[in-house]
Amino acid sequence: MLGNLLGKTRNQKVAVILALAGAVLPFSGWHKFYVGQPLWGVTYLLLFFTPIPQIASGIEALWYFAQDAQDFNDRFNEDMTVLGSDRVSASVPIMTHQVGAIAEAVRELDRLRQEGLLSEYEFEEKRRKLLDNLP
Repeated sequence: MLGNLLGKTRNQKVAVILALAGAVLPFSGWHKFYVGQPLWGVTYLLLFFTPIPQIASGIEALWYFAQDAQDFNDRFNEDMTVLGSDRVSASVPIMTHQVGAIAEAVRELDRLRQEGLLSEYEFEEKRRKLLDNLP
């Protein structure tokens, strides 16, 4: 949530530090807000009088630390573009090709409209259908 509000990707090291802090401080759960799980963060804060949040925070700190960067990004930065990710670089040519094909189809529809083969209404209807298919 915090990472999302700032418009930045969530950093694995920050998540580990926040989780470790929650393991030793009386109030824990800040790492849950940071990784985009506010409901769990509130739960941890409400259970401050028990040792459960501190134990869970310690375990999660180890879990965050043990993950490689790609796994962490896949899990906690899925809603953001992560540069250098295989998933992003693999999908870019596909999206570019799809956008190019749709743009070409809209140009062809416009040509047909200018030649009088399509009415303005038909052109707009088909153009909207094509644009709705953009990735």
